[in-house]
Amino acid sequence: MATKKYTELSQMSLEELNSTLEETRVGYSKLKFDHGVRGLENPLRLREAKRDIARIATELRRRELEAMSPEEKAKRSKIIARRK
Repeated sequence: MATKKYTELSQMSLEELNSTLEETRVGYSKLKFDHGVRGLENPLRLREAKRDIARIATELRRRELEAMSPEEKAKRSKIIARRK
């Protein structure tokens, strides 16, 4: 699967992102299995798949944080401050 760039991901809907994330995760597990059993012609595809998963998950989290109310954001800031 080709890499999903930030601009492509930001234009997708939430449902599309979730389905793409699931497809990418399934594809990544198949790649790992194939690589373990017989080896891949291009093992860098594993790295690309992992990075695609991270990009999609980051976009989902960014949207989740944008949807938070100011009260939820303030509570989150207190939790982060407590960790330090």
